[in-house]
Amino acid sequence: MNSKIMNSKNIPADLSYFRLALLAFLQESHPHLADDEKFIAARTEIALDAYEQSVRNGDNPVEAAYAANEALYNGLHFSRHDTLVSILWNEFSNEVPENRARETAIQLLPACESVFAQYPLSDDFAYEPAYELLYTELTGTIAMLIDNEQSVIFNS
Repeated sequence: MNSKIMNSKNIPADLSYFRLALLAFLQESHPHLADDEKFIAARTEIALDAYEQSVRNGDNPVEAAYAANEALYNGLHFSRHDTLVSILWNEFSNEVPENRARETAIQLLPACESVFAQYPLSDDFAYEPAYELLYTELTGTIAMLIDNEQSVIFNS
């Protein structure tokens, strides 16, 4: 496999280009996966393979980069973490300062997993009608945690 490729701006790139792009995305939207080296390595390889296959098929570098990004981020467009951050910003700004929302979302995720499990989450889920139901149910779950003071998350 050729590890030297051109990215969408015709700048030489290699596996590290895809790795760094994925890592930055995971740190922001899927922090629970940011330390999963096997996952990151596998996705990086898949993205490189998609890029190379696209080039072999005659696509230009922009089209090849698009194919690589599709492979790199497949199944990661919907983020439980980002959903919780959005709820904290929109519904609980008095309880959780904006600068603590990301950290708080990480702490809340385990308590909210049972809610997420009730929905068929996919890359496009945020655009489906069921997203509003999930948002409402998560808002209620977080409100109960605050009201019942079952969590030290909101007491610090």
